[in-house]
Amino acid sequence: MTTINHPNYSQELKRLNYTLSYLKNYHETLLSKKCKIDNAIDFDTKHFNSDNSQQYIDLIINSTLQDNLSQRLKNLEKARLKPYFARVDFTEEGTNSKEKMYIGKTSLLREEDNKFLIVDWRAPISNLYYEGRLGTSSYSCPEGEIKGEIHLKRQLTIENGELENLFDVDITTNDDFLQACLGANADNRLKDIVSTIQGEQNRVIRADMWKPLIVQGAAGGGKTTIALHRIAYLLYTYEKNFSPQNFMIIAPNRFFLSYISDVLPELGVENVKQSTFEDFACEIANKKFKLTDSFEKLAAFVNNTNISFNEKNLLHYVKKISEFKSSLHFKDVVECYMKTIEENFLPKEDFKIGSYVVFKYEELQALFLEEYKTLPMMKRLNEIKKHLRNNLKRQKESLLTSVEKHYDRKIQNTRDDMRDCPERREIIIDLTNKRDTLLDQIKKCSQSLLKDYMNKIHPLTADEYYRELLTNNSALYPLLENYLNADELKYFVNYSKELFQNNQTEIEDLAPLMYIKYLVYGLDEKITVRHIIIDEAQDFSLFQLFVLKTIIKDSSFTILGDLCQGIHSYRGITNWQDISQYIFKEKDASLLNLEQSYRTTIEIMNAASSVIKHLKNNNLPAAKPVIRHGMPVKVIQKNSFQEIASSIKEKIDNLNNEGFKSAAIICKTLKECMELKKLLKSCKANPKVITGKEKEFFGGVVIVPSYLVKGLEFDLVIVANASSQVYLEDELDIKLLYVAMTRPLHRLYIYSLGEPCSMLEGI
Repeated sequence: MTTINHPNYSQELKRLNYTLSYLKNYHETLLSKKCKIDNAIDFDTKHFNSDNSQQYIDLIINSTLQDNLSQRLKNLEKARLKPYFARVDFTEEGTNSKEKMYIGKTSLLREEDNKFLIVDWRAPISNLYYEGRLGTSSYSCPEGEIKGEIHLKRQLTIENGELENLFDVDITTNDDFLQACLGANADNRLKDIVSTIQGEQNRVIRADMWKPLIVQGAAGGGKTTIALHRIAYLLYTYEKNFSPQNFMIIAPNRFFLSYISDVLPELGVENVKQSTFEDFACEIANKKFKLTDSFEKLAAFVNNTNISFNEKNLLHYVKKISEFKSSLHFKDVVECYMKTIEENFLPKEDFKIGSYVVFKYEELQALFLEEYKTLPMMKRLNEIKKHLRNNLKRQKESLLTSVEKHYDRKIQNTRDDMRDCPERREIIIDLTNKRDTLLDQIKKCSQSLLKDYMNKIHPLTADEYYRELLTNNSALYPLLENYLNADELKYFVNYSKELFQNNQTEIEDLAPLMYIKYLVYGLDEKITVRHIIIDEAQDFSLFQLFVLKTIIKDSSFTILGDLCQGIHSYRGITNWQDISQYIFKEKDASLLNLEQSYRTTIEIMNAASSVIKHLKNNNLPAAKPVIRHGMPVKVIQKNSFQEIASSIKEKIDNLNNEGFKSAAIICKTLKECMELKKLLKSCKANPKVITGKEKEFFGGVVIVPSYLVKGLEFDLVIVANASSQVYLEDELDIKLLYVAMTRPLHRLYIYSLGEPCSMLEGI
């Protein structure tokens, strides 16, 4: 339905104009306030007097107000373009007044009567819009459950302050509005979806913050977007307890972080920590690692067609070692090794002054292994040092007194037993000298004793401990023989030695390195993160998740992924229950499913689903497409790669004519991407090749390897060559093809050089 035909169009237009007018005046008022505070801060900064405590307090208060006003002004500037997107009319049970609520990205309170002109989408009452139906309904808030009746649910399309469309939602559906939003085209950034959040997505966003949440989300189910909206919701709900710096997103790579960079600012959230696991590991270890390219290893597995038996055997070992280093079995190996380090950390000797024992070795070992076992080893050492220093000081005085008394008694006995004579005087002088010498030795010895004892302890760096573990055969073999056979173990040691010789580190090494650093040295700085969002979590290992939970002890987690897209399954998660069982032992993690796929059409999703079924794994949840139809998926067979390139060029050159903004040409490997790029040199769009080393995503037309496209979406996708020689019917190839086929919003073409792969039969 268009705005022209809607009976309430003029009424809604009047309400919009009033809201925009109020926003304009309110914006000017806040701007004036901020200008005054800016001037006050500028004056206090230029004329700062360190002796004037009130001036300092004023400066701190004004700086806080300045930040607050800056953020409010940003939000208001965005609201003036699109102040709200929905209206809900609700009568609370026990009252007669119908409340008309307009829902937007930020709230707006009319100061003269404290009436909300706009209600924030994150407010409890906004749940009426996301999950309520016409008629009897309710929502939960801090005061309890509020019951009542919904009379109207209306969705409004407002762009640049103009009312473009209205949709009234009946008792069963809001498909018209959703279809209109899903029909839009994709450019170079992910967008917010506050106006179209669906019920299953809303439950993820508003789930309990302190209960670990695992989300299995279908391709196109909005996992990443929902994760970002969850941060915005939690910050709104717990604004008195947390700041944006208390939240951290861990994404697969910096390229992906660039792709999602606009969503949080659009939702009015700034300064959330965004990182990759690799960058966070460098931060924890306080070291810049020379990392091998994890995509090169994956590419080797992807390129496993037409290789020799020896090469396949080598790939088997590489995959086996990667799988093992990512497992909790390897975590147990590291712990066992570090237990030996811990037990031999202190010198195996008593702490003595001369022959006088201040602390027995067994006492010190008990303090180190039991009393302070919750602390990292070096921090335990600091506590041991305090013990030794205090006891040394206390016992030194006792020892000095004891020695002095002992010699004084001998001197007195000599005086009592002998008459005064040269011999007696010599004996007394000798005893006095011995006493003074021994007292002096005790004083001097006690000053250096602690230092000498500590100098006998030689802690290694985390890298050195790890290197010793992986290259010391006598230490390693007994720990690993239960997990690897003799050939695998031999390869593991040689493989590790080669990495160390080249000063290289694999992504699989980061979790054990972080863990060793934490066990020995602890954290260099206190971590302020309280909630962690992990996206594309199916490609994380259990060891990585264990280390994150161990290091950031008091944090809560939201973990999102799709097992169907687990292209790093050799080191990643294959079953979400493993996380519940092995990582969150003390708490039951919630597992929610996002089954609906909103990205693509029914025709494309059905084709992709037919491909993933070739895995014959009943535990992999199927995606359910929304009711949005499009063109059938086309499988096009050609006789040469040149013919494929020529046909692709024609489609890409017509991209703008069809109103599309973005396209991806997906090849299986980077090598194939480079070959195709040469053949497309005359293409008007001049497609860029994505290699995985980019830090920013620019959109437009790209040529991308299959293993780098996960998480992205495009208007049109072309799979360059899905022949039977390229995509085999094995787990990795099936998942790569599935990922490629679930990237488009509107159109999918699949080319094949010769016979198409078996997974495409029937499409």
